[in-house]
Amino acid sequence: MKWLFCFGMAALLFCACSEDWEKGKRLESTPALFPDYAETTVPYNIAPLNFSVCSDGCRVSVLLESGNVSFKVEAPDGNVRIPERKWKKLLQEARGDSVRITVACKKDGGWEIWQPIFLSVAAEPVDPYLVYRLIEPGYSLWNKMGIYQRDLTSFEETAVYENKMTDYNCVNCHSFCNYDPDKMLFHLRAKLAGTVRIDGNTLELLDTKTDRTISTFTYPYWHPSGRYVAFSTNKTTQQLHPLQRTEVYDTASDVIVYDVERHTVLSVPEITSQASFETFPSFSPDGKSLYYCSAPACQMPDSIESLAYSLCRIPFDPASGTFGSQVDTLLDARMSGKSVSFPRISPDGRFILCTLSDYGTFPIWHKEADLYMIDLKSGTGTYPETLNSDDTESYHSWSSNGRWIVFSSRRLDGLYTRPFLAYIGKDGKPGKPFLLPQEKAGYYDRLMKSYNIPEFVTGKVTNRSYVIRRLAEQGGKPVS
Repeated sequence: MKWLFCFGMAALLFCACSEDWEKGKRLESTPALFPDYAETTVPYNIAPLNFSVCSDGCRVSVLLESGNVSFKVEAPDGNVRIPERKWKKLLQEARGDSVRITVACKKDGGWEIWQPIFLSVAAEPVDPYLVYRLIEPGYSLWNKMGIYQRDLTSFEETAVYENKMTDYNCVNCHSFCNYDPDKMLFHLRAKLAGTVRIDGNTLELLDTKTDRTISTFTYPYWHPSGRYVAFSTNKTTQQLHPLQRTEVYDTASDVIVYDVERHTVLSVPEITSQASFETFPSFSPDGKSLYYCSAPACQMPDSIESLAYSLCRIPFDPASGTFGSQVDTLLDARMSGKSVSFPRISPDGRFILCTLSDYGTFPIWHKEADLYMIDLKSGTGTYPETLNSDDTESYHSWSSNGRWIVFSSRRLDGLYTRPFLAYIGKDGKPGKPFLLPQEKAGYYDRLMKSYNIPEFVTGKVTNRSYVIRRLAEQGGKPVS
């Protein structure tokens, strides 16, 4: 009988709200929401976009509609939590169309009803998982960190690997081959160090310090064939800087390619020159070109404010594992007055998304750092206004279908990087970005960690922590 009473009360409340709405005061403005999801384009398989209404704590009622599907959500405290089952049904109805959201607030016994806001629902899905590192945004100190994955169709977050497994060492630079959750690598630093490579049920730990390289392997990018991985090798320093909270720079760096089958390093003078700093490699989707960033070598840190990286490209033959001799400069720092980092090519090979900053190699604390899109077909580049803010935009990656990007931004508070997703049209034009949704609207206010290196994958990554721990204790296999 108790459930009948509760059901009856809920039905009466819904009917009362519906009746009161008809007599409510219609406002001329739209509501202020956090996160701001108004006028965004979202994938039809995304988790509910829960939000809070900035309305001085008054009772809120929300009507969601698309086609033949509609329902209300009541939020006595202004924090709207949308039922997952109803949300999924709504998005399936709205696929390729839109959702209408009307918000009302109860004040002085009556309802005030804002103008509706709309969500466009894309016909293309987003990859179901997002993988990222969570770490305190410190200057040089850290303790607990880990690589985690989020099911984008729900709110489930699980660990891929946590550094408590290997004596709280540094865990970084996770990378996947063709968005495959079973083909990845990441680095263990300091204690029990090595590069973890996973290929299905095959796991190995690599000792990547060789006589031919200036350091262990750093920033990775897989060749689409899975046989090669491009890395940079960097002598990196981090310190406080008068213009930034902290500055990260290299005193030397090269780009190399690692042959997974032969356990050998491939390189040519064009990408390992002592006269230049080379870093941030990435392969083209067809595997025939290697992109990277390059700057003239200079005395560091004295010259850091004049250090600027250009975007370069060199041919690569995957059949023979050899490089061409012609290096093309796609974006010349001397001409643009900007420094390039994190070049990422769209899956169709049409666009490059990168980060531009005033100077330096690592722009994660540069407030002026913005995303920049280059159309390889026309050769033109633009700053997508919808993506950029007054604070730092830095690391980014494409979805497997090329219709979505995820990027890190400090736009919320200037301190913590948070993941934003945005739709990218076939013409390369982005939609308004939206913050990764969470089950509770106040989640980001309480999370004291930054999201680092968000990467899409097409499925759930298997947690192999105990096997990795045993490999680390046994030591890494040397790379020649």
